[in-house]
Amino acid sequence: MADQEIIFTVEDAPEGGYTARALGYAIFTQGETLEELRQMVPDAVNCHFEKENKPRLIRLHTADSGTTS
Repeated sequence: MADQEIIFTVEDAPEGGYTARALGYAIFTQGETLEELRQMVPDAVNCHFEKENKPRLIRLHTADSGTTS
């Protein structure tokens, strides 16, 4: 059975933009803006998991403010 939730840590990228790395999975993506990153994360999850094993909830945790979205 698939995990119900997957959490990504979001950080500022050294070259600009943002990166997101999944905790406990080899999933990584990046975007120029936070909005672009929010669109890229579900795509990265879809590429990593088969439909029946995909987590139902995706959380983004920003490393600088400690908030989740």
